[in-house]
Amino acid sequence: MVTPDLSVEVGAVRLRNPVLTASGTFGYGLEFLPYLDLARLGGLVTKGLSPRPRTGNPPERIVETPSGMLNAIGLQNVGVDAFLAEKLPRLREHDTVVVANVFGETEAEYVEVCRKLDDAPGVHAIELNVSCPNVEAGGMIFGNDPAALAKVTRTVRKATKLPLWVKLSPNVGDIRDTARAAESEGADALSLVNTFVGMVVDVEKRRPVLANASGGLSGPAIRPLAVWMTWQVRQAVRIPIVGMGGILTARDALEFILAGATAVQVGTANFVRPAAAVEVAEGLEHWLASHGVATVRELVGTLRREAHPGKR
Repeated sequence: MVTPDLSVEVGAVRLRNPVLTASGTFGYGLEFLPYLDLARLGGLVTKGLSPRPRTGNPPERIVETPSGMLNAIGLQNVGVDAFLAEKLPRLREHDTVVVANVFGETEAEYVEVCRKLDDAPGVHAIELNVSCPNVEAGGMIFGNDPAALAKVTRTVRKATKLPLWVKLSPNVGDIRDTARAAESEGADALSLVNTFVGMVVDVEKRRPVLANASGGLSGPAIRPLAVWMTWQVRQAVRIPIVGMGGILTARDALEFILAGATAVQVGTANFVRPAAAVEVAEGLEHWLASHGVATVRELVGTLRREAHPGKR
C-alpha cells in the first residue's frame, strides 16, 4: 500500500499534513507536550494574542452542552510580549508551523501586535481574530460588518509581511459577504468558522450558567453548519479555506475538505482527547491509503452533487 501525501499549501504556508489545532483550545502548544509530538501536527494556532495580558471573563466560563461546549473565556492570554519572550523560543525547538492568532480592541492594537510578530523567527502566519463573541470590544464588532472587516484587514495587511489568515464569524447574515471583504483587502486565506453565540440557563437559579450570559458554541453540534458555510464560501472566493467546527475524526475532517477546505483545525476535541489532532491526521492517511487516493490535495473541493430526476 502506497503511503499517501498529506502535505498541503495554504497560500505560502506549507503544512506536512492538513490538520492544525484551533486557537483557544490548545494553549500555546507547550501545554500539550506530554501528550503528543508537535512535529506530527500540520501546525498549531496560538491563543489569541493581544497587546497586553488579559485576564478574560470571570467564572463560570465553560459549560458542556449536548454535543458541544459553550465558552466565554474572553481571550485570556499572556500578551504578545510574553509570548515572544517566553513561549515562542520553546516552540522553535519543535518542527511545526506556528500560526499566531491576533486580537485587538482597536485597529491600532491589531497593528501593534502584528508588527511585533512580523520579524519574530518561528511565526509562519497570522490569523486575524475578528470574530470572538465573548468580548465587549473588538471581536465581532469587526467581524460582523463587511465594511469594518475590510478596513481592518486592509490596515493589518499593510502592517505585516506574514501570510494573513482572517478568521470569520458565523454570526452574520451571509458569510460570503465577509469572506469576499477579507479576500478583496489582501487576506491570503480564510479560517472558518468561529463559534456560534448561545446561552445555557440554570433553571433552578433562573439565571444564565455563564457569568457572561452568552458564550460561543463549539463541538459536533455545529459541524453541519460549519461544513455548509465552508461549501458556500468555497463558491465565493479563490483563496484557500481552513475549515473547523466539531471535528473529532478523520471523516469529520474529510467533510470539510470535500466541501472546499484546504486544511482544517481541531478545537473542542482537544479538551477530550489531547492527541485528537494527530489522530485525525493519522486517520486521514489511513482513509486515503484504503481508498487509493495519492494526495489529500486532490480531494479539496470535490464534493459531488447528484442531479435529481425531474428537478431543474
